[in-house]
Amino acid sequence: MDGRDHRIYEEAAALWQALYHEPPPPMTDASQMLHIITRNLCESPYERLRSPFLRPSTIAGPAQPTDDSQLG
Repeated sequence: MDGRDHRIYEEAAALWQALYHEPPPPMTDASQMLHIITRNLCESPYERLRSPFLRPSTIAGPAQPTDDSQLG
């Protein structure tokens, strides 16, 4: 297990410990732990641009297509 995978496993194990107050099941990897933890969560819409830290003036959307017929 490389450093990144080990850190992800440690974070998943810590989350498991905090939620269930017991160590994670033996022979369970991070992916399995996170799947078990999140499988019963309700789905909610995710709006990326909805943040108290963003002002409307700092949000840039995709560029509008130009109409070449108006150029000349």
